[in-house]
Amino acid sequence: MTDSLFNKILVANRSEIAVRVMNACRVLRIPCVAVYSEADVDSKHRLFADESVLLGPPPPNESYLAIDRIITAAKETGCDAIHPGYGFLAENPAFARACADENIKFIGPGADAIELMGNKIESRRKMVDAGVPLIPGMKGEGTSIESFEQAAKEAGFPVLVKAAAGGGGKGMRVVAEPSELTASVEAARREAKNAFGDDTVYLEKYIPDPRHVEFQILGDEHGNYVHLFERECSIQRRHQKIIEETPSVALDDQLRSRMGEAAVTVARAAGYTNAGTVEFLVDKEGGFYFLEMNTRVQVEHPITEMVCGVDIVVEQIRIAAGRPLSDQVKNVTQRGHAIECRIYAEDGENNFMPSTGKIIHYSEPSGPGIRVDSGVSAGGEIGIDYDPIMAKLIVHAPDRELAIAKMIDALHGYKILGVKTSRRFMVDCLMHPEFRAGRTYTNFIEKNMADRGIASSDYRQAAVALAAVASLNREVPTSPPNGNAKAPTPWQTIGSWELGGSADA
Repeated sequence: MTDSLFNKILVANRSEIAVRVMNACRVLRIPCVAVYSEADVDSKHRLFADESVLLGPPPPNESYLAIDRIITAAKETGCDAIHPGYGFLAENPAFARACADENIKFIGPGADAIELMGNKIESRRKMVDAGVPLIPGMKGEGTSIESFEQAAKEAGFPVLVKAAAGGGGKGMRVVAEPSELTASVEAARREAKNAFGDDTVYLEKYIPDPRHVEFQILGDEHGNYVHLFERECSIQRRHQKIIEETPSVALDDQLRSRMGEAAVTVARAAGYTNAGTVEFLVDKEGGFYFLEMNTRVQVEHPITEMVCGVDIVVEQIRIAAGRPLSDQVKNVTQRGHAIECRIYAEDGENNFMPSTGKIIHYSEPSGPGIRVDSGVSAGGEIGIDYDPIMAKLIVHAPDRELAIAKMIDALHGYKILGVKTSRRFMVDCLMHPEFRAGRTYTNFIEKNMADRGIASSDYRQAAVALAAVASLNREVPTSPPNGNAKAPTPWQTIGSWELGGSADA
C-alpha cells in the first residue's frame, strides 16, 4: 500500500499521539521513526516505532521543539514525510516551511494556512470577507485604549479581551463593566507577551453560557472539502477540554447543516488542505459564531472516528501524498454516540494539580465499543517536562444514555496506581444531572463542580476517622489466650485501610 505514498514517516511528537500516528502508519504499511528526549528513553512511543532517534535533553526547546534536530533526524533515517501530531510544532509555520525546504512532506496544512489561522485577528478579517458568522467585536487589532472602549461600547458589556496568538485561556480577560477595561487590557497584554512572545490583544462580545462545538474538516490538494460532523467540547477546566462527545445534543439537523457548511467555507477561504477543526461558540438561542481554526489533528478526533467509521490519521497521510479524498469520507454518516475522557496525571480532587511519579500498576478497560489511546504503561515515569495527558478513553454506543453508562463503567475499570489521575472527577461529571440532561456549557465545572473537591476531601477524611473509631471499638481480648503471647493491638484487628482514601487514583 506504500505505492505513491511515503517510504518512511517520522513522527515529531511523543506519548499517546505519537503511538496513534504510528498505528496509522502500520495500517498503511509505512515504516515509522520516533524521536525522543532523554526523559523518554523507555517511553511507549519509542519502543513502538520501527526506529528511534534521540533529540536531546528533556526541555522541549532542546528536543521536541528543536526544528533543526528533527529535520536532521528525518534526513538521516531516510524519511520523506513528517507527521507533527498535536502540540509542540504541529501549528508552527516555520516548521512546515523547514520541511518543504528539505523536500520532506509536512503531513498537515501549508505554512501560509497555519500562519493565517494561527492569528485570530487576521483570521477574523478573512472570515468577515467570506461571510462566516463572527462574534461582534474588533475587526482588527487594537492599539489604543480608546479603540477598545469604542469596540466595547458597540458590542455591549460584558466583553472578552483575548490574545491574538496562542490559546488555552492565556491572555484572556472577561470585562463586566467599563471601569475594568483598561486594567484588563493591560493584564491581558502582559500575559500574552509572557506566553506567546506577542502582546497583541483584541476585544469581542462575551457570550454567556455558550457551548463549544467544533467541526472536523478534511480538504485535499484537488480542491475537495468535506466535514465529518461536529464534536461538543464544552466540559473544560481552565479553558482546556477534558470531556468531548458527538453528536452534540444542542444541534438539530438544520443547525448541523448550517454549521457544517460554514466550516467548509472557513476551510476554503483559508486555502486549507489536510485535517483541521473549525471551532464555534453556540449561544442558547442557537446562534453560532466562528471562534478559530485548529490547523492540526485534534486530541478528540477518535470520537469522530467512532461515529463515522473513518481513520482520520490515515486520511491525513493519503491527502499529504497527493491522493484525493476517499469515497468513504465523501459519503460519511453519523452512527450512534461517542464520548472521550482525557486521562490526565493530575489530582482531580485538588484543583487539577499535576501529579508525578512512577506508574506502579496500569490496566486499561476493554470490551465492545471501548477504545484506549495510551502513551504510558506500568513502570513508566510521569515527570514535569511535558503535558500531563496520559491517555484518552473513548466509548461508542447506540445512543447518548448508553454511551454515558458505558463510559462510567469503563472509568471504574481503568486502574492506575502510583500517580493521581482525573478519573474520579470524570465519573462525577458524567453522573451529574446537568450533564445527563445535556445542559453542558463551557462554565459547567465552575457552576456545578466548584465545591466538589472540598466535599470529596471532607468525605474521605470523615470516612477514615469513622473507620479508626470503629476499629478501636472492636472487642480486643483483655488477656492473652495462652497466657504468654501479647494481646493483639488495634492495628492488628482493623484489617486494611488507607490514609487519604483508595490507592486507585
